[in-house]
Amino acid sequence: MERRRASSMANRFLIAAVLFVLSCSSIQETAAQTSSFDDNFSKTCPETHFTASADGQTWYLSLDKESGCGFQTKERYRFGWFSMKLKLVSGDSAGVVTAYYMCSDCTHLGAGPERDEIDFEFLGNRTGQPYLIQTNVYKNGTGNREMRHVLWFDPAKDYHSYSILWNPLQLVFYVDRVPIRVYRNANYTNNFFPIDKPMNLISSIWNADDWATRGGLEKTNWTLAPFVSSYKDFSVDACKWEDPYPACVSTTTAHWWDQYPAWHLSDSEKLDYAWVQRNLVIYDYCKDTERFPKVPEECWISPWA
Repeated sequence: MERRRASSMANRFLIAAVLFVLSCSSIQETAAQTSSFDDNFSKTCPETHFTASADGQTWYLSLDKESGCGFQTKERYRFGWFSMKLKLVSGDSAGVVTAYYMCSDCTHLGAGPERDEIDFEFLGNRTGQPYLIQTNVYKNGTGNREMRHVLWFDPAKDYHSYSILWNPLQLVFYVDRVPIRVYRNANYTNNFFPIDKPMNLISSIWNADDWATRGGLEKTNWTLAPFVSSYKDFSVDACKWEDPYPACVSTTTAHWWDQYPAWHLSDSEKLDYAWVQRNLVIYDYCKDTERFPKVPEECWISPWA
């Protein structure tokens, strides 16, 4: 009897887990199919530097010597799932940065001094060299939590999805649904986890040849301008911030991204994550004892927890 009961419970758990995954996929696919630029975003650049496909579903940002380009969501969010497909600048893109990030106080005029921020940054390259992807986390205006990875594909040849899972326990950075970085809420005294402030999702293309490629040694070749990055399939399943007292002011476990399966990597994700750590990480601030003689407290907690 006990064995049958245990088997029945295991079967119910397996079915529930499958339904959970399918429902998440369905939510994200539906959002991607129905999103339009004007519904979700505001431009933060000259009209000359933004174009869209005929059906309005693919968006192109360009950079030249006069200006870059960017956009940000009209809504602010606190916790959820955020995803978009990007195709980066091809060829010689040294000095060019395509940024895809979340920020609590960022506009086209600059970033606020007390902002929280969650970053993907794609650092341009000379032709034939690999793109670098840099992730970073800011809390109250302080960052310095960089990791850098190489990718297992050329991100300028086709569209790939870049996603952020953000809940009160962890941040997970995904590339094509593969977790490349896990940043846990350690709840230590430094409290270096963005948890209090709602954020917009933002993307931009800009010149950063003072640092982006080989530490600034490789400069932007403006004879190749305009540099163009493209976007499609924006997908969001998150808590919209509505003043004065939003529903997402605290964790409720009402959404899949704030339930137990989303608080930890799954077994298959742990395998992918381990492979990434072995093969693709080229810089991790947690291991940089020259910059941090005292290891930051959030580095103490295991991403496997």
